[in-house]
Amino acid sequence: MKRTLYESDHEDFRAAFRAFVEKEIVPHEPGWESDGIVPRELYTTAGANGFLGIDVPEQYGGGGVPDFRFNAVIAEELMRSGAAAAGLGLTLHNDIVLPYLLAYCTEEQKQRWLPGVVSGEKILAIAMTEPGIGSDLASMSTTAIRDGDHYVVNGAKTFITNGVNADLVVTAVKTDPSQKHKGMSLLMLERGMDGFERGRNLDKLGQHAQDTAELSFTDVPVPVANLLGEEGQGFAQLVTNLPQERLSIAVAAVAAARTALTQTLEYVKERKAFGSPIGSFQNSKFVLAELDTEIDIAEHYVDDCVRALNAGELTAVDASKAKYWCTELQGKVVDRCLQLHGGYGYMSEYPISKAYADARITRIYGGTTEIMKEVIGRNLGL
Repeated sequence: MKRTLYESDHEDFRAAFRAFVEKEIVPHEPGWESDGIVPRELYTTAGANGFLGIDVPEQYGGGGVPDFRFNAVIAEELMRSGAAAAGLGLTLHNDIVLPYLLAYCTEEQKQRWLPGVVSGEKILAIAMTEPGIGSDLASMSTTAIRDGDHYVVNGAKTFITNGVNADLVVTAVKTDPSQKHKGMSLLMLERGMDGFERGRNLDKLGQHAQDTAELSFTDVPVPVANLLGEEGQGFAQLVTNLPQERLSIAVAAVAAARTALTQTLEYVKERKAFGSPIGSFQNSKFVLAELDTEIDIAEHYVDDCVRALNAGELTAVDASKAKYWCTELQGKVVDRCLQLHGGYGYMSEYPISKAYADARITRIYGGTTEIMKEVIGRNLGL
């Protein structure tokens, strides 16, 4: 079924970003995979080409176009390229962290941070997860105790995407440790603050080109001027922004599934067994027909979610459905496509092998499948 989400402006933008990916990411991706990180210059190059801060008002250097369809194009093209992990930091920067700055920064904070965010000179990250607490954010132990015109921050975060490269880290803290949800606030921690340290770049199953780090805070003095919004509103702020984060993950998941299917169709038409292309076997046809159908259905649901987000109508429940269903589908598709590759699918030189490893985390980050089902189940009155 034909998709109707995009207009000519989005397709022109797609062509420009595809050319950027083919020139600036794909040739370098194998080396970045080995290094476990992309160079900071990728962000400044993306910024110079207008691929960062598309929805940031023009007065701060952005594109001034609050249309998530452009963000979706970026995610789809990164997945199509086969070098997605090298560009995932761009989607985190644009889709997941930047909305906090646009929604909660004061005018002074916007002037201080947004120009660098748009240019790529200030790389963004968000720090929520702590060792041992997983999805239970209200139990976090990182504290920010006010002392005059500063907060003193102590604690640790883990699994932080862009954790090594980041210059600005939206950090969830307890400004009132006696409270759970109501004691949470968001502070912006900046590269170079005394006592703000980064641990090792974590060695992961997949997405190797994306830096992921542990962060530690020892008596870090953070100006009160770095508070995002109001004290005690951190949990509400996180809940408000999670639907877009989960939709961003869903968009990427469906696009990754589509890419794996396309690659596998090419493979089964060329690979022969018993004198015939393996795609001609009934099992291959049935598997691929099933996957193509499910991807089509998922694409159209996600497209409607993008429309709802643009209209300010995307609910937490609908975003949870998209995130849960699409990441589970991604896992199913890459698994069954790898099976159709046979032994070659297990070899690292074949793209499906990398896609298989990269896909596993998507059912975990941004809220696990189980948490998504809990959100949906509660909405059913259960």
